[in-house]
Amino acid sequence: MKKIVLLMLAFAGFAFAAEGQSMIQAYSVVAAGVGLGLAALGGAIGMGNTAAATIAGTARNPGLGGKLMTTMFIAIALVEAQVIYTLVIALIALYANPFLG
Repeated sequence: MKKIVLLMLAFAGFAFAAEGQSMIQAYSVVAAGVGLGLAALGGAIGMGNTAAATIAGTARNPGLGGKLMTTMFIAIALVEAQVIYTLVIALIALYANPFLG
């Protein structure tokens, strides 16, 4: 845990040490990194739970394997869509920052 905090502080130091950039841009870099990390973590947990439930359902009733697999792919696509939405918002915050005047 200490290593993760130290790494985050190091990245924050790089973000805030840039000369000529405003604090809003630096905060946007940190927020985009943290937001993408949390979104990827949540998406990975959701996809893992979905796959585990599909495997357990197929093990209980092998006849429904195809139907469960189709439902799993739809659920994984919806979970991945949330991560992609976060990526789009992070890219907007980084390159077309609406907070800069």
